[in-house]
Amino acid sequence: MKKLLYIIPLAIACLYSCKQQNGTTVAAYFAPVDSGVQVAGIKLVSIQTPVGKFRVWTKRFGNNPRIKVLLLHGGPAMTHEYLECFESFFPKEGFEMIEYDQLGSFYSDQPCDSSLWTTPRFVEEVEQVRKALNFDSSNFYLLGNSWGGILAMEYALKYQKNLKGLIVCNMMASIPAYEKYNAVLRSQMRKSLVDSLQNYEAKGMYKDPTYQALVFSEYYNKHLCRLPEWPDPAMRALKHVNEEIYVMMQGPSEFKVGGRLIKWDISNRLKEITVPTLMVGAKYDTMDPNYMKWMSTQVKNGQSLYCPNGSHLAMWDDQQVFMDGVIKFIKSVDGAK
Repeated sequence: MKKLLYIIPLAIACLYSCKQQNGTTVAAYFAPVDSGVQVAGIKLVSIQTPVGKFRVWTKRFGNNPRIKVLLLHGGPAMTHEYLECFESFFPKEGFEMIEYDQLGSFYSDQPCDSSLWTTPRFVEEVEQVRKALNFDSSNFYLLGNSWGGILAMEYALKYQKNLKGLIVCNMMASIPAYEKYNAVLRSQMRKSLVDSLQNYEAKGMYKDPTYQALVFSEYYNKHLCRLPEWPDPAMRALKHVNEEIYVMMQGPSEFKVGGRLIKWDISNRLKEITVPTLMVGAKYDTMDPNYMKWMSTQVKNGQSLYCPNGSHLAMWDDQQVFMDGVIKFIKSVDGAK
């Protein structure tokens, strides 16, 4: 019994003094950053826009002066929720990570001025969030999925001097190229189904329950997330999407491209991105995995990660391959001299 009473305090002391792989201690990682009442790392960041000030929701996990990863969700106007799976991987590596709802998304302010929903305005928002969180080129990693990948690449083209590393997940550098690949995926579906979907689309019946059910079962379940049951965070993100912004920028669905992003294309500008960059593609993705690999050859310092069992949300349906690859990339950039 005396031996046990000696071991327990020793184990606790070891836990808090033990260094993680990146050099930070557990105690330092979980040390509070803000004084006063602790609010689980949540911070409402004030941002200035052309039409006034608003607040966006962020949540910090851990504290690491060398590795700080800001997560950019897709949509536009989805939520951070479907990226909550990173909570099971980044903290145990000692990575500081920030979940963040972009302006217009569920946990942030949702102004109704349509002039706000442009890519350049979102880029300036990310820069303001970076400043508020005190990230810089010695520690700032930007990870974007889907629309978040567009935002991450656009941010890098303007502000890469502030970046340590860039991770683009499941997003091609051209919406026209994405639309062509979408047509390829459509061609692989049975003709009767495609004819039925096109009939609804021709009539603008995108909200029809039958149309939505067909798109979800025949497209989303095969190319967005291939798990037999979608995880709760992904379902919450779908439930909380700001449909007005989503349709305005992306179009009526992942299956039917449209909106303000329809002509977006920076494929010929990838060569301007010089920071270490990881491009993540997946076999069953809505984005062409071969194109994603090509993108990694166009940036100056690129790497490619392929998820053989993954789709658009490869962080869920090919989770171990995805997370192992992303973690390996961050560690390699952190360890580079």
